[in-house]
Amino acid sequence: MKDNQAKYPQLRFKGFTDHWEKRTLGQTTTKAKSYSLSRDVERDHETGYRYIHYGDIHTGVADIVTEHTKLPNIEPANYDELRVNDLVVADASEDYQGIAEPAVVVGLPTHLVAGLHTITLRPSSASSLYLYYLLHTDSFKHFGYQMGTGLKVFGISWSNLSKFTFMIPSRPEQEMIVKLIESVDNLIAVNQRKLAKLKELKQGYLQKMFPQNGSKFPQLRFAGFADAWEQRKLGEEAQLTMGQSPNSENYTKNPDDYILVQGNADMKNGRVVPRVWTTQITKKAEKSDLILSVRAPVGDIGKTDYDVVLGRGVAAIKGNEFIFQQLGKMKLTGYWTRYSTGSTFESINSNDIKDAKIMVPVEEEQQKIGAFFKQLDDTIVLHQRKLEKLQELKKGYLQKMFC
Repeated sequence: MKDNQAKYPQLRFKGFTDHWEKRTLGQTTTKAKSYSLSRDVERDHETGYRYIHYGDIHTGVADIVTEHTKLPNIEPANYDELRVNDLVVADASEDYQGIAEPAVVVGLPTHLVAGLHTITLRPSSASSLYLYYLLHTDSFKHFGYQMGTGLKVFGISWSNLSKFTFMIPSRPEQEMIVKLIESVDNLIAVNQRKLAKLKELKQGYLQKMFPQNGSKFPQLRFAGFADAWEQRKLGEEAQLTMGQSPNSENYTKNPDDYILVQGNADMKNGRVVPRVWTTQITKKAEKSDLILSVRAPVGDIGKTDYDVVLGRGVAAIKGNEFIFQQLGKMKLTGYWTRYSTGSTFESINSNDIKDAKIMVPVEEEQQKIGAFFKQLDDTIVLHQRKLEKLQELKKGYLQKMFC
């Protein structure tokens, strides 16, 4: 522990005034058995035995493990099995952020063992969930960054992991901290499910409210519309401006300069988010224009609420809400993949975009479809923002309630 490490957290529950004590992971846990079980031991039928592979920790398949967690089956054997309250950390990662990423066992789905590139920690004098959340703090991530070894794949050993030093409160205070962060985790999970359902709902409507497989009629329509849709080229329905990157020496961080959009890094939730600026105007898009990614990942579509300069990774399209949703459907159905198959660098050009075939109804029906999807998009964005606020709240608790 650094000499200047705080002895108390910034935020405490009322009624707790006891000193926090300095401990290491080696003092609060013991190392239990892990096995070098790789993916080739997995079985596609129920065996009654499952395992935690380090890859399942990194992907979130193994996180807070309960009796309902779906983990890979393996053949039965005479294993030293995991117990409730064990922590399993990934001892290998392709980046430093993933070093010693943890899972915690709060319920056993079946017989369960720790697999390849994992270290099993068995708490002896601390709450397992308290330690689990501790291993998500910035202080532990920084420790992992310092202790991690390797060039392409980074790793950490038990001998180094056991040296992590931290301050820990009494067991009742640990449990209060865990209870609070668990409640935020539960809210995050609920909102993630709601958001996923809304996105799935939108995908379903995109499939049903636009004609499929050469048809001129969608499956689902607003009342009063029965005419066949017409096939047009995108260039006939909307104006296109291809991007051209300014010279890199003209890039700035000055918000008074022109916002530069180069690709997906400058978009969030389908909207331009200023990140880089430039003093050089090459190609421009105006407020409310659509922004289409023309380089990998090709076909991602968003909007701009600003006048912006276009880099060569994007194009601007002057189109209505219907065109925006049509482009979203084209991305969803893999329309643009035909232009990148077999190429070493995925990209599309102005002719690809202008000649893209789209189906369009009469203007009034376009307006109704556009308004319907805009309302759905607005609802999705609201849920996305709520989820982000909850995630920031959790991050704040992890920073302020541990030391």
